[in-house]
Amino acid sequence: MEYIYAAMLLNSAKKQITEASITSIIKAAGLEVDGAKIKSLVEALKDVDFEAVIKDASTVAVAAPVAAAPVAEHKAEKKEEKTVEEASAGLGSLFG
Repeated sequence: MEYIYAAMLLNSAKKQITEASITSIIKAAGLEVDGAKIKSLVEALKDVDFEAVIKDASTVAVAAPVAAAPVAEHKAEKKEEKTVEEASAGLGSLFG
């Protein structure tokens, strides 16, 4: 995960994402460097548009809670109906 954070930091600073720059950040953080991971990360991120990825991720994060809201409301209604039924049964036993 720290390798991805290093790449995001470089992107945020408008710096080129290279093996040397990521290695430098990882070493500065006091972590052990894995050259194979860094090499594959740099290769994988070669054509990635970070701004587009972040924009898409924030759209998904906003949409998820909206979709979950009706489910929560439905569960609350069901619980309330059960409580009303239980209360009615209790009153019936008082006069019964």
